[in-house]
Amino acid sequence: MKAFKISMIAGLATASLAACSAPTETPAADDVMVQDETAAAEPMAGETKEAKNIVALAQGNADLSTLVAAVTAAGLGETLSGTGPFTVFAPTNAAFAKVDKATLDGLMKPEAKDKLGAILKYHVVAGNVKAADVVKMITDGKGTATIKTVGGGSLKASMAGDKVQLTDAKGGKSTITATDIAASNGVVHTIDTVVMP
Repeated sequence: MKAFKISMIAGLATASLAACSAPTETPAADDVMVQDETAAAEPMAGETKEAKNIVALAQGNADLSTLVAAVTAAGLGETLSGTGPFTVFAPTNAAFAKVDKATLDGLMKPEAKDKLGAILKYHVVAGNVKAADVVKMITDGKGTATIKTVGGGSLKASMAGDKVQLTDAKGGKSTITATDIAASNGVVHTIDTVVMP
């Protein structure tokens, strides 16, 4: 895994510590979070033994069709098909359905391409960050970890029961619903709410 810079937060989001590199070792088996293993383990429609890149993987998953349309509208398909590695917190169709329809329709228009691109980049992290890595960061941060996104913002990760919850810059919360969906250029974790920078 390529190390990427994170800063750990203890307590409130306003108290930020100096950035440090994520450790490369993975936690013990009992530390690995188990979230909807069937969703992560089942192959995507039409999947072959050869791993697909993130965009092809999303295109093969009917539950990510709105995300695919958004990536296309924002002109990010080529980037997310590139070498990477990338970690994508991928909002499902149900997550996009929570966004006001007029707002979502406005974001899909050509004149909103930059704004939509900024929102989508807020869902992407540099590196191949597995579920166990996120849990370890939270544990090492004594309950919270701040994950830097490629868009320049950050997401606060914490545990909500046995699942990881992401808190965005506006205080909105999203839960990771399926983890470690492997792609040739990274990994995808699905989330139940669109996070906003």
